[in-house]
Amino acid sequence: QVQLVESGGGSVQAGGSLRISCEASGYSDSSACMGWFRQAPGKEREGVAAIYRDGGSTYYADSVKGRFTISQDKAKNTVYLRMISLKPEDSAMYYCAAGRPFLCYSGSWRGVSAMAYWGKGTLVTISS
Repeated sequence: QVQLVESGGGSVQAGGSLRISCEASGYSDSSACMGWFRQAPGKEREGVAAIYRDGGSTYYADSVKGRFTISQDKAKNTVYLRMISLKPEDSAMYYCAAGRPFLCYSGSWRGVSAMAYWGKGTLVTISS
């Protein structure tokens, strides 16, 4: 049974930083495309970053480029999202997701329906 468990969310002031984590269990696909998505109240879920586990290539939404960094620790089966220069508009529930490898290098990773597995989310709140 695949489980993705997010952690590390919290409340920070604008301009601050935060690192959230996603630990995967029951999922040993070393070449999967792992992504971080977020959903603010009243808005659609959007992809913010992805990493191709086999090789470590990373992909970002334009809105977070230069501020968010996705990384992985393959030994711990964990993916991280380091966020700096946080803005109030970054406030959202952040979800970890996993899908087939081609989603990353084809650019399709941002499609919510494309990912096969999802975590339950971790809440990030940025105050101004």
